[in-house]
Amino acid sequence: MQKKIALINDITGFGRCAIAAMAPIVSAMKIQAVVIPTAILSTHTQFPIFYFDDYTSRMKDYIQTYKDLQLEFDAIATGFMGSKEQIDIVIDFIQTLKKDHSFILVDPVMGDHGKLYATYTPEMCEKMKELVKYADLMTPNLTELVTLVDRSYPTTLPSFDELKEMCEQLSKQGPSHIVVTGIPFNEKQILNFIYNKDEDYQIVMVDRIGKDRCGTGDVIAAVIAGSYLNGFSFYESVKKATKFASRCIQYCEQTGVPHHYGLCFEEYLYELGEEL
Repeated sequence: MQKKIALINDITGFGRCAIAAMAPIVSAMKIQAVVIPTAILSTHTQFPIFYFDDYTSRMKDYIQTYKDLQLEFDAIATGFMGSKEQIDIVIDFIQTLKKDHSFILVDPVMGDHGKLYATYTPEMCEKMKELVKYADLMTPNLTELVTLVDRSYPTTLPSFDELKEMCEQLSKQGPSHIVVTGIPFNEKQILNFIYNKDEDYQIVMVDRIGKDRCGTGDVIAAVIAGSYLNGFSFYESVKKATKFASRCIQYCEQTGVPHHYGLCFEEYLYELGEEL
């Protein structure tokens, strides 16, 4: 039977992020995408104007349909959460609908470049740690990693041993597989640090191409989730995801696409299906 993945994230109309990026990517990988919105936006918040509709009050009724239908999901991937109440709703969803064979991917979406997003109060950070307990896979950036293990953002690049130590600490809370994404290694390279429980760490380096682009984390998380669900190892899934994202970013740079327009993943979606 065709696999199904629940995507719990915001829906943004223009800007290629969150579910607008994740759903077509996993669909191209021959997986049915089932959407569960946490918020609805016309454009994402890096645009000068945007419409924002918090979906918290409607999430329980929305999800109840899936409970009543007794749907089963092969994977659940979580992204942006706008409130602590949403995290509680998502935890209930996981407790009710996660099956023994399925896995949970948590992309914490808490901040970047050493700063948390404005919505992430200390209370929200503590609530996110509760969701981490249910994760099998996690895709934090360095800001999110240090926040979840109660450390300060480093002033210099952490050593591989330091990254492994922090990942081990996070893994004790839940996830067996962690990739710390988008770590600036030097002026020309980006480091993705891979931790698998009870194994030695692995790294995937990619070229630094232009400036940061909105939605890159969503694209990477989607390819990882889809690849892992299709039987690839976590390391292979990360390699596929970073390679795909780099290819999309290169196209954007060559064609002059504004950074807040996201990744032009549409150009290469067919490649994700061909590799299966």
